[in-house]
Amino acid sequence: MAKIFIFGGSGRVATDLIKDLVADGNTVTAAARHPENIIKLDGVTPDKLDLHADVEDITKQVKGFDAIYFTAGSRGKDLIQTDAMGAIKTMMAAEKAGVKRYIMLSSMLSLDVDSWKKIPGLEDYLAAKFFADTYLMDSTNLEYTILQPTNLTEEAGTGKIKLDAGPSDSNPIPDVAKTLAEILKYPNTIDKVIPMSSGNTPIDQALKEI
Repeated sequence: MAKIFIFGGSGRVATDLIKDLVADGNTVTAAARHPENIIKLDGVTPDKLDLHADVEDITKQVKGFDAIYFTAGSRGKDLIQTDAMGAIKTMMAAEKAGVKRYIMLSSMLSLDVDSWKKIPGLEDYLAAKFFADTYLMDSTNLEYTILQPTNLTEEAGTGKIKLDAGPSDSNPIPDVAKTLAEILKYPNTIDKVIPMSSGNTPIDQALKEI
């Protein structure tokens, strides 16, 4: 059983992620600007946190946890201070607090700048994710995993994925959440960037083969 801290704890992916982590026996503290919107379950503690906060304040909140998930996003409304710098401040806080494991929910093609033209309209979002992901890989000593799903869809999960992604692919939100939860069980995912979309391989098998 692990103590997990989730940034963006009221979001669509985080809600399913929380369910999966608790079902696996973990305890979860889920943080959001509006903690009243966080799912209410045994084993889940809601916490109030704004990613505009100082690193020192965020550090106090994450101290004592075994792993951190970053699933927050501004949906295009605050890309610099939330999706980019907000994420980076949580990484700084994790290192200051001594939390080594850090799992990032990113986006397809976030690190492939030349491919951004394939998905017009998302360039600014992908730029924010690029800076956050690059900082995580190159400027921290965290044991990171970066998951890069394609388009999120609100449909039932299949429990099956492929570790590849193109602009036309999609992912049911429950499958993204389950993949995030399962990543915690596989040390072979540490220091890996993992693209994903719907596929034919069971999630646990796909992760084992990384």
